[in-house]
Amino acid sequence: MLSPSCNNNEKCTLASEIEVLFPEIIEEKIKTTEFLDAVRGIVRIIEKLGKVFAPVKYDMQRNIDKLATKYAENKEANTTLQDMILNERNTETNLIATGALMWLTRGLYMILLFFEKIVEDAKAFTPTEDLVAFLKKSYKEALEPYHGWMAQQLFDLLSRMVPTRTQLLRALTNKQSDGNGNLITNDMETYLVRLRENVSTIQLFYKAHNLE
Repeated sequence: MLSPSCNNNEKCTLASEIEVLFPEIIEEKIKTTEFLDAVRGIVRIIEKLGKVFAPVKYDMQRNIDKLATKYAENKEANTTLQDMILNERNTETNLIATGALMWLTRGLYMILLFFEKIVEDAKAFTPTEDLVAFLKKSYKEALEPYHGWMAQQLFDLLSRMVPTRTQLLRALTNKQSDGNGNLITNDMETYLVRLRENVSTIQLFYKAHNLE
């Protein structure tokens, strides 16, 4: 877990909003409960970012619930995501968990790309305030190929309501951010390392087993 980065004046960074890091990859597998706990943390984070992320939040929560239900059916057999998905594929015809994890990973990938762009941009002398282009690029890579025309148009409309950089950093802490947000983006960068490892591992797993 990340420890809250708060000083005596209670100026907290992003770490205070993150309850748990995404799990470590062990033998190319991801613990189901740890992963779901981490994704619930992501949902709590994007809840703070306004209406633009409402459809993503709804879709992610729906898929979290599906995976949690499948895990509860046989906790021992479904200890890791990989075991749960392969067990489902080998024993069932309605691959609910397989579809849920696939779409959840796509949503996580978009969030990952968006925040990575913000972190990288923060290293510039004058960080960008307008984050619309970052969000659109992330959506185009992660979700647009799988969305129909109506969903694409809806996202294009919603993307115009994305918070500015300053608004986003303040929303993530519920407090006034430090000057240029260095503490927050440093915590964000640390957090994103493990998130990328989890997303990449799932993507490779799906490709290896022809699950998409």
